Amino acid sequence: MPCSANGRRVMLLVAAAALAPLAPGKAAPHPRPQSASAPSAATVATSASTQNPPEMSSHDSPTTFQVNVRLVEVRVVVRDVHGDAVGNLRKEDFQLFDDRKPQAITQFSVERPGFEVAREQKTTDKGPASTSGPASPPDIPERYLAYLFDDVHLVFSDLAQAREAAEKNLRSLRPTDRAALFTTSGQNQLDFTDDREKLSDALRRLLPRPIIDNTPNPCPKMTYYLADLIANKNDPRALAAVTSDALACQFNNDPRLQNAAQAVAESTASQWLTTGDAETHLALTSLKETVRRVSILPGQRSIVLVSPGFLTPQRESDIEEIADRAVRGNVTISGIDARGLYVLVPGGDISQQIPSSTFANVQEAQYQQQSATADSDVMAFLADATGGAFVHNTNDLAEGFRQLASAPEYYYLLGFAPQKLKLNGRFHNLKVTVNGGEKYSVRARRGYFAPKQPSAPELEAKQEIEDAVFSQEEVHELPIDLHTQFFKPSDTDAKLTVLAHVDVKQLHFHKEDGRNNSDLTIVYVIFDRNGNFVSAIEKTLRLHLKDDTLANRMGPGLSVKSNFDIKPGSYLVRLVARDAEGQIAAENGAVQIP
Repeated sequence: MPCSANGRRVMLLVAAAALAPLAPGKAAPHPRPQSASAPSAATVATSASTQNPPEMSSHDSPTTFQVNVRLVEVRVVVRDVHGDAVGNLRKEDFQLFDDRKPQAITQFSVERPGFEVAREQKTTDKGPASTSGPASPPDIPERYLAYLFDDVHLVFSDLAQAREAAEKNLRSLRPTDRAALFTTSGQNQLDFTDDREKLSDALRRLLPRPIIDNTPNPCPKMTYYLADLIANKNDPRALAAVTSDALACQFNNDPRLQNAAQAVAESTASQWLTTGDAETHLALTSLKETVRRVSILPGQRSIVLVSPGFLTPQRESDIEEIADRAVRGNVTISGIDARGLYVLVPGGDISQQIPSSTFANVQEAQYQQQSATADSDVMAFLADATGGAFVHNTNDLAEGFRQLASAPEYYYLLGFAPQKLKLNGRFHNLKVTVNGGEKYSVRARRGYFAPKQPSAPELEAKQEIEDAVFSQEEVHELPIDLHTQFFKPSDTDAKLTVLAHVDVKQLHFHKEDGRNNSDLTIVYVIFDRNGNFVSAIEKTLRLHLKDDTLANRMGPGLSVKSNFDIKPGSYLVRLVARDAEGQIAAENGAVQIP
């Protein structure tokens, strides 16, 4: 699993880590009483080293992940007729369909962003620059929102209106939200941050950056839509229309020069097709890279594409690939048509129209309408495929941003296990409905992809761990708590210790050869305050305990320790553990190192 901040999935790097008891006074946020007689994991492992087999061992190994579907999770937002999020529904109020077949909802929870992962966590600094008391924990990032402005296709008037609406939306972001500003041109971008001033400044500096030269009064008039009709679809009516215009503006309507006018029309169409293809390729590539960047962040992931829409002739595979990546990465793509309330004005917009003097008004209006509709198709498709929404035909862009970019007060997490799933890689359509649904609007992902081949148990386990790492849901199927300590050997360096405290007596054991056996895979991941991957360690803890050890020597449990060398700052710590039976624990912690 490659690791890079530019959007590839993160490889969980393996580092050496020790097992140690939790020192008194260091526990946070769930302190447990420590017993002087309770052994540490290292002590048990050492004392048993002369026995065969040892009662405890720790193994570090690299991890790679493959896609697998075991439990399909669907995040659902339900709004009433006033647009407010509904938070009082129960599991029995929902129906979930996989390819029109009803499914049993086996997982259900109601979440409130901003409360689920906000935990008090004490930390202690014992370095030379130590403070007198525990540091205040930072706000843990839990939602990531990428504003993607299509500055290649936007004209200045639409861009200015969209900038103002987006800046108003920034004020509604919560402390646990992180936002980024990306552009299809790749210029004037800002990666994820909680600095609202930087975001506002980046918005104000946005400008249109088209490839096409919109020279006033070109001859003949041409659009990308018409160029596609002429060059790709061999539409004789479109060619005749542009030929008529070329004959009028270049050849003074001399019928003897009809062939020359047609040659000009075909040449112009070819030039516009090349330039239009370049703009579309740039927009789709930028969108693909944005999906890749967002998909490696630990939490809810959303993209809002701000665009007047654009054509995608002969690029259906590219669009499907983007939707595929978004669905696999649990990324929601929504769209805002920055044209606002789009009104067709025959003979009006010189950059979009063909003069009505060269052919019938009805034909001119037909091309305008077809082009306007086709421009928005890609945004509508991506929103529908990924569980987003598409705001169009409205001048209230501020309300559009509020609907798409503001975190709902409530959302629901539904999960189901697909039955008799064929391993063919096929896309499965999902639909979520609510009883009495005429009163509600429901937003949820529209599908998932089946795996292409059977997955070995160890690969399935790795996939489950990866999914948990890049989520922010807290799961408590195993008796494991997260604790942190840090100290600063200098003003510019810090050592962070992350401890997984395991209540061993509450684990599930299986008996074999007179021993109580249980394996735990524990992953520790560090993200910075904006959700960027910093470092990770994976440990495998193997327990082969004698009855006497389990009954009398485990005391309050074990603390499995891993150490990280980092810089002072604010960090999100993610702890994920999984046993051999598939039970999982996942916790979040925040660390502020001054």
